Amino acid sequence: MPEVSPAERPLRFGANYVPSRGWFYSWLDLDADAVRRDLADLAALGMDHVRIFPIWPWIQPGRGHLRPTAMADVRTVIRLAGEAGLEVSVDLLQGHLSSFDFLPSWMRTWHDGSVFVDARVREGIHSYARALTGEVVQEPNVFAITIGNEVNNLWPANSTTLEESTQWAGELVSVVREVAGGRQVIHSLYDDALYAPDHPFAPGDVTRFGDQTSVHSWVFNGSALDGPTGPATTSHAAYLACLAAACGPVDRPIWLQEVGAPTEQVPVADAEEFVARTVACVTALPTLTGITWWCSHDIDRAQLDFPEREYDLGLVTVDHEIKPLARALRDAVQHARRTTPPAQRAAITAPVDIVAEPKRRAEVAPGSAFHRAWVEAGRQPDGTVIPARIVLPQ
Repeated sequence: MPEVSPAERPLRFGANYVPSRGWFYSWLDLDADAVRRDLADLAALGMDHVRIFPIWPWIQPGRGHLRPTAMADVRTVIRLAGEAGLEVSVDLLQGHLSSFDFLPSWMRTWHDGSVFVDARVREGIHSYARALTGEVVQEPNVFAITIGNEVNNLWPANSTTLEESTQWAGELVSVVREVAGGRQVIHSLYDDALYAPDHPFAPGDVTRFGDQTSVHSWVFNGSALDGPTGPATTSHAAYLACLAAACGPVDRPIWLQEVGAPTEQVPVADAEEFVARTVACVTALPTLTGITWWCSHDIDRAQLDFPEREYDLGLVTVDHEIKPLARALRDAVQHARRTTPPAQRAAITAPVDIVAEPKRRAEVAPGSAFHRAWVEAGRQPDGTVIPARIVLPQ
């Protein structure tokens, strides 16, 4: 592929910020010096942005009670990122993080109601979203607001249907956009929205709402079909992005908002090659705007009850040691910025329009005949994959 200057291919490079001290519980007693050191680790890797996760019930413990000090802490972290030369994307509804759900008591127990269906809860969410968005966009280095982190993880504990979740997302994106001051607004769903037949979140929602399509690629979902560095495994991020792209408008920007290397599927010895192949494959998509790795720092093992894979997902250890896979990621992104995506890519037609027939989503899930055909359509002699464009049937 021809080489071009980095300026000709802007490609964001960042991390989902997991604090090295205290995990997200650190929001309860913010330590600015600890945050400053964490962000310096990421700036040293040449990153340009972080995605941060304020915890919803700690900011809005009562439906009519928003804590100014908690919102001020969020702005403090944003300013510290700015000092490190980092832009910031802010997620609103946490919601779901690393297998834990954080929901305020005013919508649970005696007040039990669904995040997605209950009018009283939606009204409370809207007031929270307006308030926090209005605060954070006063900081000049905020470039995006995501309405929540993989909000579909809050189902089935919160009832919803395809129609209700679509209406919920459309309403909340509109509320945020009213106060976002021109910042990008993003809707975030994990991949069951594209793969699982009975999942009550529509395949087209992340391409219908907001300013970019976000995708979250994880190989612990059954897509590690041929080992840690095999073509199916290392092309999964690109496959998911291509499938999402097929569900929306042509040329809509795509953000790989989460991708990581869980050690159960990607042992440490294979992580650098996994990173290099994954980045090379997904950056062959001309509409890709950025990669935000999950996550910045490991979780201290003094923190209890996490799934084993969550502890070691960081690019940096809790002792601020940069891991080899972090340097491999930096190098892969730098190379991608200097490389022009292929002008021509093969096209392959899916067996089903999953937007029109979501109950047939299993036909395009990892391991399906179509997925395997997609991998083979772009497979190169060295085992890498040039991602084919996916077309939904008319």
